[in-house]
Formats: sequence, C-alpha cells, structure tokens
Amino acid sequence: MLAAAALAGGLFTAPAAAAATCAVADEMVAAGDYWAANGTNPDPADWQNATFHVGNLALVRTTGQSNHKTYPWAQANGYQLPLDPKRPFFPDNQAAGEAYLDLYTYFHPEIPLDSIRTRIRDEVASVQAGHRDYWNYVDALNMAMPSFARMSLIDHDPSYLDAMDRLFRTSEHKLYNEFTGLWYRDERFKGSGVFWSRGNGWALAALTKVLQVLPAADPRRPEYLRVFKKMAASLASVQRRDGFWNSDLLNPWNHGGPETSGTAFFAFGIGWGVNAGVLDAARFRPVADKAWTALSTKALQADGKVGYVQPVGDRPATAKPTDTAAYGVGAFLLAGQEVAKLQGCSAE
Repeated sequence: MLAAAALAGGLFTAPAAAAATCAVADEMVAAGDYWAANGTNPDPADWQNATFHVGNLALVRTTGQSNHKTYPWAQANGYQLPLDPKRPFFPDNQAAGEAYLDLYTYFHPEIPLDSIRTRIRDEVASVQAGHRDYWNYVDALNMAMPSFARMSLIDHDPSYLDAMDRLFRTSEHKLYNEFTGLWYRDERFKGSGVFWSRGNGWALAALTKVLQVLPAADPRRPEYLRVFKKMAASLASVQRRDGFWNSDLLNPWNHGGPETSGTAFFAFGIGWGVNAGVLDAARFRPVADKAWTALSTKALQADGKVGYVQPVGDRPATAKPTDTAAYGVGAFLLAGQEVAKLQGCSAE
C-alpha cells in the first residue's frame, strides 16, 4: 500500500522499480498533470470526474507520483454519491463510489463509505422486491457494478453480489449480442448493427474490475469471464491498423477516425487479461501494445492533452484532435496502468 501522503500532500517516491525511467509512466504523468491543470468542471462527484479520478489513482499506484487532486475532490464532496430523488438508483450517480473505494483501499482506510453502502443496500432491497432493470444502458455496468462487488467483500455481505448478478443478467439478456460478442448501447439499437466503441469499453472495463476482485471460486465468475474473453476476441478482430478502434466497431466507414475513450478502455481490459493470465499473451499482448502506441503517439499531444476523445453521447460519433474529456483521460490512465505492468515498469 502506498503512503497516504501520496495524496494528502507529500510525494510518494517509488522504490527501486524506477518508474520514472519508464516511458509509459512519463506519458501517464503528462496526461494526468495536463488534466489536473486544465480540466473543465472538476468539482462535481459525477461520472465524468469519477472516471478521471479512478484513472488518477491508477496513475499514483503505477508511477509513485501524485498531482494531489483526488483526495481533496473526494473530501470536498463529503464522500457522498449524487442523488436524484426521481431516480434513486440511477447508475451514473454511483460512479464516484469506485473512486472513493480506491482511496479507501489504497490510501485512506479511515474515510467513510456510508453513502455507497446505503445506496447499495437500498438497491439490493429493491432488486429483491423484483425490480431488476436499473442497468438498462451499457454504461451502467461500469458506473455501478464494481462498487457492488467491492462493497460485498468489505461488508462480507453476499446479497450485494446476488443483486449485482441479477442486474447484470438482465442487462446481458437485453443488450449483449452473443453472435458478435459485443453490446448494444441500449435497446433502441438492438438489430441495428451499431456497436458503439465507448459503450463496449464501459462493459469491458466493468467486467475487468469485477474479475479483479471477485474470488476465484465465486459461482458468478465463470459467466463474467466467458463474456470478457469473447469480447476480447471480437475486439481483437476489429482493431484498426493504426491501433485504435473505430467509434462504430463494425462499420469503419461510419465516423472512421481515431477515437480514444473506447480504445483506452479496450487496452485496459485486454492488458489486464494478459497480465492476469486469462488471455493468451501471444495473441493479445500485441493488441494492447498496438493500442498503447496509438494512444501515446497520436492521442497524447505534446502538451499532455489527450485528444480524439468522443464527446458525451450515446452512439458513435466523430472525435477531433482537440476533443478531450475527464473520462477519456481516466481511461487513458487505466490503460497505462496495465501496459506499464506488461512492460515490467510499474511501481505497484
């Protein structure tokens, strides 16, 4: 565990791992520092900032360097999840929980988890009462699923995992296309042939994060791993020659250009799969390496801006070199975490 001072004011110095000599670490620091200095609307505990801060803590663990942004952000928000009384279990409002849990797990075990715990327990009760359609868009898997898995282990309460699985299975039934191994963004797109890159990135990231913490003997794990592996195989087959994935995964002529957010989430998930030994290194490491080359040489610009991030949306769209966003930077940093491990230059 890194010292709490890494986020509370002091600078953690990596041991003999010498992460500072690692090109991946340098690229991660450049991206994190740029967003910390220039990022827009940094205050709310929304899904965009949550995604950045999850990546930012991955940066700290990988490089041993901190831009001192995540702990103050979490403190300022009182470790609370946003609440919409009309949609009390709206998944986007649960995303900040993952960042708080990373702070709790790796740096600050004294911080409260009451807001996350209360929200999950209330949702578990609702699921037990028969309401199972809260995760009805693919982004929801990443926004909520990791917190369910992690809080279940912290609280030693299997009911969280039972509810998580029921919610996941409902989403899988409605949105996962078994033939392609890819996810529709929501039911509006079923049968359309449109498989959105970032939407599938959210799904792969969610499965990655759950598989990271779920016990090996858990009976739910085999299905999550099956979908994860099938997604990885499908994605490997449609990676672009330049290392990116197209915004519309199966249609290279629709918004055919680099797109960072989906690509970064795929590099994160596939890189983790190789590192964890659940994906064949000979087949999949070149996929992750090629993606990182694209991300670090084209998406990452000289000043540290991570460009080509498709703006907020719910379907494929064009991304310009100047387009950047908190979630794109967070995804870039998560990808870097796994690529640094592949290259043997992580401080973790």
